[in-house]
Amino acid sequence: MKRLDWNRLDEAGRAEALARPAQARGDELREGVARIIAAVRSHGDDALYRFSEAYEGRRLDRLEATPTEMDEAEAALDPALKAAIGEAAARIEAFHRASAPQPVGLDTAPGVRVERVLRPVARVGLYVPAGSAPLPSTALMLGLPARIAGCGEIVLCSPAQPDGRCDPAVLFAARVVGAHRVFKLGGAQAIAAMAYGTASVPRCDKLFGPGNAWVTEAKLQVSIDPQGAAIDMPAGPSEVLVIADAAADASFVAADLLSQAEHGPDSQVLLVSPSASLLDRVEAEIARQCGSLPRADIARQALARSRLIEVSSLEQALAVSNRYAPEHLILQVAAPRALLAGVESAGSVFLGAWTPESVGDYSSGSNHVLPTYGYARSYSGVSVVSFQKQITVQELTADGLRAIGPCTATLAAAEQLEAHRRAVTLRLAALESPAEAQA
Repeated sequence: MKRLDWNRLDEAGRAEALARPAQARGDELREGVARIIAAVRSHGDDALYRFSEAYEGRRLDRLEATPTEMDEAEAALDPALKAAIGEAAARIEAFHRASAPQPVGLDTAPGVRVERVLRPVARVGLYVPAGSAPLPSTALMLGLPARIAGCGEIVLCSPAQPDGRCDPAVLFAARVVGAHRVFKLGGAQAIAAMAYGTASVPRCDKLFGPGNAWVTEAKLQVSIDPQGAAIDMPAGPSEVLVIADAAADASFVAADLLSQAEHGPDSQVLLVSPSASLLDRVEAEIARQCGSLPRADIARQALARSRLIEVSSLEQALAVSNRYAPEHLILQVAAPRALLAGVESAGSVFLGAWTPESVGDYSSGSNHVLPTYGYARSYSGVSVVSFQKQITVQELTADGLRAIGPCTATLAAAEQLEAHRRAVTLRLAALESPAEAQA
């Protein structure tokens, strides 16, 4: 990891220190994804079978997972893993139910009722990656809030394994969350199928879930097509920023940094601390722990793009973090809650030595589908509201229109929208003189 002193950097140096790895959005990627999308739109299921064989090396006999496959996956799964999935699901569901938005009704003036009602997105498409490792936890993080929101149909896509079936843990998680249909599809072709529909895959209104560069590019392309589908958020590689003080346990900090570095070569991890000694200890711990990781080669590639940043104070560390806007922010300091009020931009925050980022990925109850690449400045992580539409309703009595009509008419006139003004003033005139208004 590159070692930097924040207060010795000029503005250009600070910008470079917090720069993310460049996302792969070259012409070849864009054009390749566009060809896949076009092929799926034109040839439907035939294209899906062809791409599954060409890109994943699997000749599928059918696209959809059968009830028998679901039953066999559940029967074959380690009971301890099934119990862990059920335990995590219970906490995720409890938190998401408690934090779900509620309908609102308010009289903003006598005779003026304004409400907000909630409606689920009718059909949602969930993408669960299974590249270097399957992610049943993502099925939980997406499927449970979709179910709580009341989505009428939950469609899930996840790449098939060499045996032509989805990962058993993913299938079991899909059953736990109540997914209505599961398809053995991955990559850009899965996104295209859910966005536009085929003979087998139903067209979805909104797509959710992380993925590689091809999946991310496909989501971006379908989201800007009026005939495509909405998406949850822009996405990039996984990332974590740790703020630690001199008393932090270096082995804990190193473990947290490596937990994100092992996601992929383009992941990024940053440690920001006012303690040079802590930075030294963590650097040594990273070298020691990394050597024993099964994904050490991947982690080392990510670490090459990562940073150890020395600052003058914890307050300055917070300023650096807010500027970076990390997906995950870990506060490994003596009084972490005292710093929480200063956190302005982060996908999810982890307080104190006993709160590894891993619990948020799996079982604390929060969601792990979070904004990356700086989008935490303006986006939130997935929640029940992501699967709902909020519709406002207003109802006025005659007295209500008398109360707010003049205000409305004045503002409409100021904007030179005469028809807007008349829609109000005609009604006000009718209230004052019904016979004259009819004439």
